[in-house]
Amino acid sequence: MATSTKGGCMCGAVRYECTAEPIFMGNCHCRDCQQASGSAYAAAIGVPQSAVKITGNVKYYESKADSGQLAKRGFCASCGARLFSLPPFAPDLMVIMAASLDDPSVFKAGMNIYTASAQPWDYMDPALPKFPKMPPPG
Repeated sequence: MATSTKGGCMCGAVRYECTAEPIFMGNCHCRDCQQASGSAYAAAIGVPQSAVKITGNVKYYESKADSGQLAKRGFCASCGARLFSLPPFAPDLMVIMAASLDDPSVFKAGMNIYTASAQPWDYMDPALPKFPKMPPPG
């Protein structure tokens, strides 16, 4: 992914720019991501929150994460497109939804997480590491 990456919502009311390289890229198969995306998983890119500049009105919805803590999911207040997540386990981390990038082809999944919740009809790349929950730290 380029050092400066831009993206936004469907209607253009929310735009963002990230000026840092990703910490990780992966597919999250947790039920929360499934319900928020309306699909089998969410293609996600973790970046330092301080490296993301957002313009426009983002509405956050809080839901209970697998840890029992509240995760925040950011949506455009106008069109409802999901853009971000703020995970409770890492307060300095922002997760950008890969499909919201201006050039989503830069997304290269490096892992599948929360595979314990994966749907039986979902095909996962056998070459990628799979973790039933979160990967171990480090």
